[in-house]
Amino acid sequence: MLKWARHDDVNTRMHLLILNNYLKVIASVLLATAFSAPQVQQPLRKEIAILKQSQDISPDGTYQWAYETENGISAQEEGAQKVIANEAGTAAQGRFSWTSPEGEQISVSYVADENGYQPQGSHIPTPPPIPLAILKALEYNAANPEPEAKQQVLKVF
Repeated sequence: MLKWARHDDVNTRMHLLILNNYLKVIASVLLATAFSAPQVQQPLRKEIAILKQSQDISPDGTYQWAYETENGISAQEEGAQKVIANEAGTAAQGRFSWTSPEGEQISVSYVADENGYQPQGSHIPTPPPIPLAILKALEYNAANPEPEAKQQVLKVF
C-alpha cells in the first residue's frame, strides 16, 4: 500500500507540474495576443493635398507629367525616346522646386540624356576653378603622352 501512495503522490505532482506549465503557456499566448493588437497611432506629419497632377504618354514614346502640392512642392518633366549610336534611351528635361526648412525657395532644372544627368540651380555648389599651373600641366600631359612602359616579368623560385 505504501508503494501505491508514493506512486500516486508522484503522479499528482507530475500532473500539477504539467498543469502549471500549460497555464504559463496560455498566459504567455494571451499576453502576446494583447500586445500584438494594433496600436492607435497619430500620423507623424499632416497629409499634404495634391493641387494639380497631369500626365500624358504618347504611343511614339514622348511623355510629360507634372504635379503641384499645397505645401509648395512642384515638379514637371517631358521626354522622348532617342537613339544614339544604335542604342535606345530616353532624353528628358524638367524641373522641380520646394521650400527649404529655412524658408528658401529651391529650384532645380535638369536635362538627362546621353551626356548624363545635368542639374542646374543656384543652391548647387560649384567647384572652384582649376589653378592655372594645374591647367597648364594637364594641357602639357595631353599634348605629350608618355611612351608606354614595357612590362617586366619576374620569376619567383
